[in-house]
Amino acid sequence: MVNKIAYTLTACLVFISANVSADHVEVTKQIKPFTATYNVLRDSEPVGKGVRQLKYLENGTAEYSYHTDIEWLIFSDKRAETSVIELTNGHVTPTHYLYKREGTGKDKYYEWTYDVKNGVATDLKKKREKQITFPPNIQDKLSYHFQHRLNLMANPKQGHFVYPVVSTSGKVKNYVYQYDGEEEVMLPYGLVKTIRLKREVVDKKRITYAWFAPELDYLMVKLYQTKGGVEQFEAQLTKVEIQE
Repeated sequence: MVNKIAYTLTACLVFISANVSADHVEVTKQIKPFTATYNVLRDSEPVGKGVRQLKYLENGTAEYSYHTDIEWLIFSDKRAETSVIELTNGHVTPTHYLYKREGTGKDKYYEWTYDVKNGVATDLKKKREKQITFPPNIQDKLSYHFQHRLNLMANPKQGHFVYPVVSTSGKVKNYVYQYDGEEEVMLPYGLVKTIRLKREVVDKKRITYAWFAPELDYLMVKLYQTKGGVEQFEAQLTKVEIQE
């Protein structure tokens, strides 16, 4: 069960819109390097922590990362996910994706590079290339989190979100989310006004809700997921540090 908690948390922590506007040029400059820390809960009890971080690199790219450290009963699970992205006029393009998982059960490791312009994805683990017809605004399984913030900042009234995401097998799948209202939520971080998004995967009986705070440039501050009506996990923002 702890594996499912960590996997879904890592996969779903933030959402992105597929639509990109010229307003993103200004918005991109407003997102400063940051570190956000979350409590991970199961049945309202803390089972671990998650940390999301943004760094700008000297070569002009950005490194977006997320890692979790979870312990629940006799289980342990540590995951680290990193995406190196290019930013052009507020549009995010993934170039390098890395994922590692260690703990109870089977360890996992994936590493890909993406040449979106030439339609080539390279699996560094298996040392093979794959030709892919990348759709507009293609993202990897982490880069879309950053694109989402840019798009919400540029167009917070948007109510429907479709994200083309390339998986660790090289397949492209659309993620679909809907605007689900506004809400004030009390978190370890404090009382925050938010907008809420919802994703429902009918065939898997899974529903995910995510809360984003306009006052924090639409940082994800809370996440909650159920499957078959049973709670899977919850994540709550505890603190965020922004570099000036």
